Amino acid sequence: MTKIICGIQQMGIGVPDVQSIWKWYREHFGVDVRIFEEAAEAPLMTRYTGGVIHSRTATLALSMESGGGFEIWQFTSRPTEKSTSPILLGDFGLYACRIKSKDVKVTYDFLVKKGAKVLSEPQELPNGSLHFLVEDPNGNLFDIVEGSGWFMDTKFEGKTGGVAGSMIGVSSIEKALPLYQKILGYDQIVYDTTETFEAFNNVPNGNQKVRRVLLQHSEARKGPFAKLLGPTQIELIQAVERTDSKSIFKDRFWGDWGFIHLCFDVQGMDDLQKECEELGFPFTVDSGKTFDMGEAGGRFSYIEDPDGTWIEFVETHKVPVMKKLGWYIHLKNKKPGAFLPNWMLKAMRFNRVKN
Repeated sequence: MTKIICGIQQMGIGVPDVQSIWKWYREHFGVDVRIFEEAAEAPLMTRYTGGVIHSRTATLALSMESGGGFEIWQFTSRPTEKSTSPILLGDFGLYACRIKSKDVKVTYDFLVKKGAKVLSEPQELPNGSLHFLVEDPNGNLFDIVEGSGWFMDTKFEGKTGGVAGSMIGVSSIEKALPLYQKILGYDQIVYDTTETFEAFNNVPNGNQKVRRVLLQHSEARKGPFAKLLGPTQIELIQAVERTDSKSIFKDRFWGDWGFIHLCFDVQGMDDLQKECEELGFPFTVDSGKTFDMGEAGGRFSYIEDPDGTWIEFVETHKVPVMKKLGWYIHLKNKKPGAFLPNWMLKAMRFNRVKN
């Protein structure tokens, strides 16, 4: 089966308390539909957890407005460790999670009224679109951006959907481009500019000059969940003044505090594995067969970008639509690239969790 990148399934977020931060995400971003919630060990991730099998609990939540979800992940066998030094603009890794908005100014006013830690007023990006930065209670940075490709209108007051991409710190944009452009399909450069940016004034090291390259995919995503996940963009950020940039997860485990991985929903995992190997990004983790996540299941794998940032691929085999009725979607033998019917995707809204 030819490899298909169907969209960003979720941003993995390591947290000290799943339930408290998910409540915040429900209230502030409207990410309130639970796809699965499971407590188990993570035996396949020992490469990134000190060679030890650790226990964890994880919840995958989506917004029915559209966009990728959050996989909210918490160690239960050890404390979740926070970086001992501030995360600086230009450090390597998943620096900020992009959240799509129908109206950036309305979202800004909503979050200010909610008392969120808003770090900038709406500012113009180099392409003229608006964005602003906000921090969650755990100190994770979110970039609120103008969104497109909406799926449902949930009447959420904040006018946001889910994940619309990521801001990723890299040591060399040229070395990172083969992965993000060729493998992940973000083949178009929207802008490439080097300067200081007012939006970063209130983040550590934000007064320094950086190079920003925004990438988007020219081909519309396809696959079972593509209409819900929607279009996304990746922004690569490279420091040009500092020489002490470090990995955001230096001396820490996968699963610790912060953005742990960017996960793509895919089809054709075998072909994807071959392509990754040919371009110098071999799988570092591979479940090899259907991996049971309780209510959901599929094959998953990981690669690293040139700076060690974790990219996850999931080929979904089973996902709950209405768990109470035992209604699951089975995808293993579906036609590659085919969309699920809108009515079936919309039925997932019945898994909504209210505060």
